[in-house]
Amino acid sequence: MKNLTRFTIMVTACFVLAACASKDPAPVEPAEPMEAKPTRPAPEVQPAVDINDDTNPKNLDDPRSLLSRRVVYFDFDQSRIKPEYRDIIAAHATYLGANGGARITLEGHADERGTREYNLGLGERRGNAVSDLVDAQGASASQLSVVSYGEERPANNCSEERCWSQNRRVEIVYTSRQ
Repeated sequence: MKNLTRFTIMVTACFVLAACASKDPAPVEPAEPMEAKPTRPAPEVQPAVDINDDTNPKNLDDPRSLLSRRVVYFDFDQSRIKPEYRDIIAAHATYLGANGGARITLEGHADERGTREYNLGLGERRGNAVSDLVDAQGASASQLSVVSYGEERPANNCSEERCWSQNRRVEIVYTSRQ
């Protein structure tokens, strides 16, 4: 009986060791030779555009340039240009002075407070304020036109201060770029 137990233990140990034995690794297929990919021609290097060049038409669409900023905001019931917008207006004046064929329309807007007639007048005063400053800084009066939409084309349609502040504005719209 003692020998039968030993034999059983030895057979079991052999099965356990056989099950834990590592298998041979899968054969690795040889890599296919790499073909040389056709090379693309080097991209044409464009000269860098100076974003501070307010005479370059490319800067009208470059978000880093002042020329790409085309909205001037106003305080409630005011048509006085805030100091933070003077550099933007000066950039557009410089552009218009250097590009005699360029034309802009200054679209004046107001928030919904006030009568329709009053807001049309306020939008016009705001457009004229920007026009006067652009004209004084080098643009020709023939390059400028002013239109007032009053409260008719709001940028934002809610009735609270954060919306009204976005509606009190002049938009600089280029009708001809050069």
